[in-house]
Amino acid sequence: MPLEIDTGSGLMPVHVWEAPSGTGPGLLLLQEIFGVSDYIQERGAQFAALGYHVVAPEIFWRLDDVDLDPDAPDLLDRALAVVARLDWDLAVSDAVAALEYLRGRDTPVGVIGFCFGGGLGFNVAAVSPPDVLVSYYGSALPNLLELAPKVDATSLHHFGDADDYLPPDTIDRIVAALGDAEVHGYPGAGHAFDNPMPAFHDAEASALAWQRTTAFLSRHLPAE
Repeated sequence: MPLEIDTGSGLMPVHVWEAPSGTGPGLLLLQEIFGVSDYIQERGAQFAALGYHVVAPEIFWRLDDVDLDPDAPDLLDRALAVVARLDWDLAVSDAVAALEYLRGRDTPVGVIGFCFGGGLGFNVAAVSPPDVLVSYYGSALPNLLELAPKVDATSLHHFGDADDYLPPDTIDRIVAALGDAEVHGYPGAGHAFDNPMPAFHDAEASALAWQRTTAFLSRHLPAE
């Protein structure tokens, strides 16, 4: 269901999935660099089916000429070029606006992000603490570790052990900064292993991470 949220400097389009009950905790779903793709929308529907009220903002909404055709052979290059034009601070404030929208429902709220969204969610959690945070291989995390003391939310992090973007020494540095966060590594899994695109997908790691994510949410952000 489409919706627009007032960010204070314009209306940001967001995607919304309602829980079957019409209630339930809020869950801010933050996209990969490929936008709110079919994959992200599928995850949004799955979280809603578990009882969450899910909002996924179009983080690239301020940019012109964004063409992320999933069938384009140069999709990754296109996505990286889009992110290079993005104002990170505005992206954080836009995501916070979506989180505040969820808070307006007077329910607990969580943040879950994938890749680009995993780092963005971590930054959001540092400035506007949610009840829980789930981050899948947050690509920006190495540059955000000074924010770690401000991230008080109960958190879960997933990393592939064969991630070319987050090599083992970098992951070790991230984990050391995360304190008592729940962290899982996935042997042989590369970056974006949850994404179903053949270039990224690791079915075993994806299934196990999903099982751990839903169990984590049921413990720390239980749906009605």
